Amino acid sequence: MHFLLIHQYFLEDHAAGGSRWNEMARIWVQDGHSVTVIAGDAHYMQDNEGGVARKFFDVKRNADRVLVIRCNVARFYHRGFLGRFWSYVLFAFMAIYAGIRYANSRYECIIATSPPLLVGISGWVLSVWRGIPLALEIRDLWPESAIEMGVLKNKWLIRLSYGLEKFLYRKAKLINVLTPAFRERLIHDKKIDPGKIIMIPNAADFRWSERALRSAFTCGFRAKLGLEGKFVIIYVGAHGLANDLMQLLEAATLLRGTDAHFLLIGDGMQKKMLMEEARSRGLPNVSFLGPVSKEQVFEYIVAADLGVAVLRKAAIFKTVYSNKTFDYLSCKKPVLMAIDGVSRNLIEQADAGIFAEPGNPADLARKIKLYMEDRALLSRHGENGYRFVHMHFDREKLAKSFLECIENQLEVTGKSTIFDS
Repeated sequence: MHFLLIHQYFLEDHAAGGSRWNEMARIWVQDGHSVTVIAGDAHYMQDNEGGVARKFFDVKRNADRVLVIRCNVARFYHRGFLGRFWSYVLFAFMAIYAGIRYANSRYECIIATSPPLLVGISGWVLSVWRGIPLALEIRDLWPESAIEMGVLKNKWLIRLSYGLEKFLYRKAKLINVLTPAFRERLIHDKKIDPGKIIMIPNAADFRWSERALRSAFTCGFRAKLGLEGKFVIIYVGAHGLANDLMQLLEAATLLRGTDAHFLLIGDGMQKKMLMEEARSRGLPNVSFLGPVSKEQVFEYIVAADLGVAVLRKAAIFKTVYSNKTFDYLSCKKPVLMAIDGVSRNLIEQADAGIFAEPGNPADLARKIKLYMEDRALLSRHGENGYRFVHMHFDREKLAKSFLECIENQLEVTGKSTIFDS
């Protein structure tokens, strides 16, 4: 089969960040299928100013033999709300053009993965143009998330967003959601036919974690960063409004003078502010690192003691799984889960971590102390989580399940001739 994927944030080779579709595409290609991706060139965490020599379109295969068509939208993306909104609109139109002009193979299915929601319009136009089914993936509930975070305030845009969402749900032949809460929202609140909804969640990438677990990097990591003898709490991911990492600095303030050390890896619009705040508070127990490659980040996780997952206290975030949770668990690290809802349920079901009340730094500090004083609990939770994600959230297995769902529910056989681009 040959798939056309529209994903504004599809990562470059070795880039940091959420690699769900980089891994899924790699697995499908290894199994003999073909994947073409239409993507933007802006990294959602980093202001990379383009990175493709300012070409409007850049077409090449990545290291996994996936054909990637990149559209130049980076010059707008990190310039506040208006810049980001314009980037979404521009990418939607450029993706349609790229699909017509550069995606020259014969495809069996188009997959559009949101956010942003506008990628669904690109997917729908190209599915009509080519006469093939559209599968829509919902990685975040938009526009609810943007509204609750205060990013989307304009009443006209809110109404337009809800109308667009309803239209796309109706036109999609298949809808994939990433959490059970998403599925419930779509069925009960948005009245979507349950028969067209599947759930292929985020997952653990064991090819990276197993390599890191066998690595001798741990000692070098601690020595290099001056963390020998420290209890390292690692956070990996975006440093943005939704992440509310100030609560980690508050917890670090409460734990100053202990062996607890917070290591924050990633980037985002609030990182500079957080670094300045840590300096102004004189927090020697907080370190910041820039984004690192997928392979490297697992080595850092293995070298740490505890992973922390945190989001702003908001009702909408009760519906999401924290992406990095699966990375922590695959590296045998328990998770301090400062996110309520389905993420908390997952950790408690696996007996692989402890819940801390979101927005409550004192509770975070108390739970960290509990782990520091009970290393047997730390080890048991790490082993439990590792077994749990191996059984239920293995990326290889879930990628193949997604493929089977597409074949079965869209009645795509993959028997048509495929002309590689």
